[in-house]
Amino acid sequence: MSHSHPPPTPLTRRLKLGLVLNGIIILAEFIGGYWTNSLGLISDASHNLIDQGSLLLALYAHILASQPATENRTFGYHRAGTIAAFLNSLTLLLTGLIIAGIAFYRIMTPLEHIPGLWVMGIAGISMVANFGVAWLLQQGAKNDLNIRGAFLHMMMDAWMSVGVILCGLGIALTQLTILDPIISLVLVVVIVKGSWPLFRESLDILLESTPPHLNTSTIVNRLESIPGVKKVHDLHIWSVEPRIIMLTCHVLVDTETVPDKDLLLQPIQTLLSSQFGIHHLTIQLETECPETEILHCNLNHLTKESSKEPTLPHAHHH
Repeated sequence: MSHSHPPPTPLTRRLKLGLVLNGIIILAEFIGGYWTNSLGLISDASHNLIDQGSLLLALYAHILASQPATENRTFGYHRAGTIAAFLNSLTLLLTGLIIAGIAFYRIMTPLEHIPGLWVMGIAGISMVANFGVAWLLQQGAKNDLNIRGAFLHMMMDAWMSVGVILCGLGIALTQLTILDPIISLVLVVVIVKGSWPLFRESLDILLESTPPHLNTSTIVNRLESIPGVKKVHDLHIWSVEPRIIMLTCHVLVDTETVPDKDLLLQPIQTLLSSQFGIHHLTIQLETECPETEILHCNLNHLTKESSKEPTLPHAHHH
């Protein structure tokens, strides 16, 4: 069976252009950092090298996410972007730790000479190029966690280059080479501060946590305020990626108020869609259930039962 591939999008072309520009930055800063003995330039080049990987991941994930769902991947490839964002933020945090270690060593044993003006010039070229790549990704970063990760990488690199420029200026004026590792430590703080929210958000999605802008108790209270809804239980809310939120739950119906339980499905769907932006949901309407106090279904029994002999399926699992 043949699969048609969608044509390249403007964002795809921008990501490819960003890869070319960033590759030039990396080469220039590594050569310049080695020649000038500047830890700031080498740190910036290392960070840019990781950004090259992040741009590659972002491009690959963006292409994958546009692919349709298949028989084996019924959700499509939307999680590819989240995985890319997680890897990007994790590598940024690890890079920050490595740079911090080298910076502390350089503070204890500072170099005798670093040509500050050359550091300024090379970092200036890097700054312009990084801001340019970030501008290419700005539009796509608004609604796509994967592209936002790449965008943040490039913005942080641009500001790191500004810091290196200031460092080069300080060294040129004062000949204090210790400024180089000091500014590197400041840049580490910038890296960690910018990477941590992306790391936490992508990890929450991979752990299938409730999206941070949704409150489970509020959703339950609103559902139980619908006439005829007696109790909500076995509730699960998660997101495939930030724009695709899923919800499943069981709803115990008061048959005295609503004799036909199926009449409640439309009001429930309307409430979840209009008030909470949840459009992909599965609701099981019930007229009786012995475990009405269990809001969040405990799935541990499934892992325990997997090691036992196969048994006949039950109507309800808790």
